[in-house]
Amino acid sequence: MKSGIRWLLRITILLIALAAGGTFIPQPLIAPVKASSSAATHRILLLSGPIHTDIAIPLDEETRAVFSFLDDPGFPLDHPNAEWLVVGWGGRAFYLETPTWADLKPLPVLRALTIDRSVLHVDLAGHITEAQSAVTAFDIGDDELARLRQFIADSFVRNAGEIAPIPDAGYREIDRFFEAKGYFNALFGCNTWTAAALRSAGLRTGLWNPLPQSLRSSVGVYN
Repeated sequence: MKSGIRWLLRITILLIALAAGGTFIPQPLIAPVKASSSAATHRILLLSGPIHTDIAIPLDEETRAVFSFLDDPGFPLDHPNAEWLVVGWGGRAFYLETPTWADLKPLPVLRALTIDRSVLHVDLAGHITEAQSAVTAFDIGDDELARLRQFIADSFVRNAGEIAPIPDAGYREIDRFFEAKGYFNALFGCNTWTAAALRSAGLRTGLWNPLPQSLRSSVGVYN
């Protein structure tokens, strides 16, 4: 009994140490040198929930052009009230079957704790109030936003060049789910994908950010 408690304590301490190190050891280790001509003229948002993060990028003309493959009557990229394209990556079972905590089921949780296929969730948003704890804003330049758009676009699975939508999947009328590249697990999940996306935009994150709280802390420290 005492031996089991000691092992549990050691595992807990190890996880705390890894989480702390993952938060406060930066990636990349050396801050990238920004070109003097790269003016930070674009706003992007990190949207945080209790266990999940999304990225919102401005729906300007270039974003609409890059993501024109998403445009259809049910997902109108050119809607006059649409200001943001919101994208998140996650495990297929948990993401699709748990729109709210009330929908929590054992099997999606088990898949999330082991390994699961991944999906992308895309949505359109109007005005987003930045003065709230769930929203972290960053200003980046043209090149950084272009790399972020490409990182997201490259995360879609394509079959013969066509994206792979998941039929009848969505939380609301407009949002959509698509097959995504990569596999989800508890150690390298939705928030580590978000961190990689932010790094593609020239931002620094912690070395390992499995939780929204650690990701928010690290981007606050290093940006």
